Amino acid sequence: MASSKASLPGTLHGVVAHGAGDLRLDVVPEPNPAADESVVDIAFGGICGSDLHYWLDGAAGESVLREPMLLGHEVVGTVAVAARDGSGPPAGTRVAVHPATPGPGDGSRYPPERPNLSPGATYLGSAARFPHRAGAFADRVALPARMLRPLPDSLTLRRAALVEPASVAWHAVSRAGDVTRKRVLVVGSGPIGALIIAVLKLKGAREIVAVDLHEQPLAMARELGATRTILAGDADSIALVDADVTVESSGSHRGLASAIRGTTRGGRVVMVGLLPSGDQPVPISLAITRELELVGSFRFNDEIDEVIAALASEALRVDPVVTHEFAASDALEAFEVARDAAHSGKVLLRFGAPS
Repeated sequence: MASSKASLPGTLHGVVAHGAGDLRLDVVPEPNPAADESVVDIAFGGICGSDLHYWLDGAAGESVLREPMLLGHEVVGTVAVAARDGSGPPAGTRVAVHPATPGPGDGSRYPPERPNLSPGATYLGSAARFPHRAGAFADRVALPARMLRPLPDSLTLRRAALVEPASVAWHAVSRAGDVTRKRVLVVGSGPIGALIIAVLKLKGAREIVAVDLHEQPLAMARELGATRTILAGDADSIALVDADVTVESSGSHRGLASAIRGTTRGGRVVMVGLLPSGDQPVPISLAITRELELVGSFRFNDEIDEVIAALASEALRVDPVVTHEFAASDALEAFEVARDAAHSGKVLLRFGAPS
């Protein structure tokens, strides 16, 4: 890893992945917004698993870095300059960011009411296409005004930094159907799994059983509403859970295998953890004989508006998910901490003063 931080006053910096093992704090230019773009002073950014993969592997799944890319899609901030075409919120508005841009791509079919599945969709800080879609881990960025969601006065920017991952969790729980009074198994209790547990509690799940490789995430899971926790190595206990619904959020074939074994006959498994590309060794025969429903969950759509309202009212409790906060100038240290799943949850980068 390297740093190219400058010391000139007023210089803008951004967290840029240059390739596998090469993360830098680079000087970035002042934004040059299009007519439908707003300039946003970024306050906080949450480090996501995809950000870690771009740093560690030079790729996130099949999205391979072909040029240096500004990372970051879990961001909040304040509008510094409103869009010239009059769209979007006025200057001074505190906002969360919906990082997706739906698109037709190659024209493949998808349900129009589910734009997250559009074949040409892009995401901030993604190398899925070339040129890459730059992210927003910078002091100031230009963003399409349609991405911006004004925040209620009761919601701090620091708490709002979890809006994007909480929306992923909200979408995953919606894919599970009605969880009221049900027993739910959550395999993988990192930041997304922990947020799923918080949403499940809000949605009225009767029992929430959390699984993880490490004790620290399980402690966080209990604080957010898990009624029981199991270490991932205890395969027998996981198989005996007999869950009505299971959410797999570990992103590993072993986690998916545990999810299948821990789900009752006729139950549903929601797969939100993104497994590596290619074939995966999982007990599909068991899913068949139990008539399990295996359901995918990918990003989110308009759930972000419900999440903002739930966070503002404090109906959705998420604060324990954030375990560390670093100044953006210490991004290299922050990424090192974030990669240690045994001792960290969500790690935030601070680009501006909290408000």
